[in-house]
Amino acid sequence: MAARSIGSGTISFGLVSIPIKLYTAASPKGVSFNMLHAKCGSRMKQQYLCPIDNEIVERKDMVRGFEHTKDTYVRFTDEEVKALEAERSNQLELLEFVPASTVDFVSIEKTYYLGPDKGGDRAYALLSQSLERSQKLAVGKFSQRGKENLVLVRPYKNGLVLHEVYYADEVRAFDEVETGGTFDFKPIELDLADKLIEQLAKDDFDASRFKDEYASRVMAAVEQKIAGNEVTVAEEAPKAQIIDLLEALKRSVAATMTTASSPETKANDTADEVPDSSRGKGPKKAAPREESTSKKKKSVG
Repeated sequence: MAARSIGSGTISFGLVSIPIKLYTAASPKGVSFNMLHAKCGSRMKQQYLCPIDNEIVERKDMVRGFEHTKDTYVRFTDEEVKALEAERSNQLELLEFVPASTVDFVSIEKTYYLGPDKGGDRAYALLSQSLERSQKLAVGKFSQRGKENLVLVRPYKNGLVLHEVYYADEVRAFDEVETGGTFDFKPIELDLADKLIEQLAKDDFDASRFKDEYASRVMAAVEQKIAGNEVTVAEEAPKAQIIDLLEALKRSVAATMTTASSPETKANDTADEVPDSSRGKGPKKAAPREESTSKKKKSVG
């Protein structure tokens, strides 16, 4: 079934104009609940309450207000707001071309597919191939629904996709995030971390390998409710204990290796081995299994 476009527009740069159609690229499918009246089961409706007059206010009696200081507002009529909106031209103007490697994924807000409209096939294909060859993305502004959106256009599977991106003042600096101190890791920690990543590595990202477990549980519970059965809930898994980083890496490597090697003892032995690249000239530390064995002999004596 062919996708249905949600809008149309024109890509323009220089003297080139490409008629395009806009398509939804992705939409969430998460489950959601409605609020019901516990007494009669009817769905609740949202209302606006004025806390000063303590009365329900109808939408026709509301005006827009911009808060310029705390609890102080500048009023705007619908006509004034509409006059401030961008021209409804649905024109996507490409302003510059930048290396794809310089774009930060954090800035991307939404994604849409772009397809050619009537008469735009050749120019559409030319732009896609040119961006692919040059490894560049187009930066532009898309005037739609009265708002100017900052966008990126990039080549995608013999076509084009459009990313709506945040403006610079809408993205928080990562420097504001506390990332902890700096650490010097032991060679064995680095080797085990690399080994764990390698064991879990895949050739590509494929979202079909994953599913929304929460949505599946909700839908199963809904079916049980419809059938008149009691809803069964699985017991909560015990919380993982916080252990030493090196020990955690060893256990993770051992756990992933059990899928490739069935004997449990073989997996434990592999986890206890020290890679050649991490062996130093100093005395070797006893492995945890050997230490526990020596303690056991001492207690017997």
